[in-house]
Amino acid sequence: MEYIIISTGFALTIFGLYGLLSQKNMIKMILGFSIFTTGINIVMVAIGYIKGGTAPILDEAGKEIGKFVDPLPQALVLTSIVIGLGVTAMMLAYVMKLYKDKKSLNINDYKDLKW
Repeated sequence: MEYIIISTGFALTIFGLYGLLSQKNMIKMILGFSIFTTGINIVMVAIGYIKGGTAPILDEAGKEIGKFVDPLPQALVLTSIVIGLGVTAMMLAYVMKLYKDKKSLNINDYKDLKW
């Protein structure tokens, strides 16, 4: 089961990276970026998963109850989701502003932004 989840995460990562790099439409590029980050988040959670693991809770004597799942990947993924949402919102707002100026979503029409 874990391999299916990891494979799905890697497939989404590759699919998102392809969409990010191959598309000329800026909205499609943003969608590719979102799919890419979702794939990375799925891979991170799948790697941190332990079959039969529990939450890291100690019993009354202060001993571990059993093998537990490391909470660090979940915390990192939650942080990544929040940051990804903010970055996506910023990119969409920037694309809206660019579209108001030139009425085009094609990245090749914006040569004045290049160095």
